[in-house]
Amino acid sequence: MTKTVTHVFVRNLELLARIGVHGHEHGKPQPIRINAWLTCKVSPEGDKLDNVVDYEAVADNIRAIVAAGHINLAESLAERIAASCLEDKRVETARIRVEKLHALPGTESAGVEIERSAR
Repeated sequence: MTKTVTHVFVRNLELLARIGVHGHEHGKPQPIRINAWLTCKVSPEGDKLDNVVDYEAVADNIRAIVAAGHINLAESLAERIAASCLEDKRVETARIRVEKLHALPGTESAGVEIERSAR
């Protein structure tokens, strides 16, 4: 049997997040950008949403995680997002990038990218 792999992604999701360890970052939402790339084992037969990983649901989960409260580290946010994505047994790999926009003078963004596997 042939293995079918599908890549599902959410690109450049921009949100306001309560994130950071420094005093000036507490109590003040900051703009962040999130990218999620998921490697999925799915069967898109029958043209039904239930047969695939829904990128809208992925984006909604990311929004809920960000809205849940203050997170100190971009790494922690990325880990929470990856864990949420991997809860779907069809997701084999989650690559998550979290960028804090304008976090450092003279930069567009700074952040972290992680990759986690279900195995």
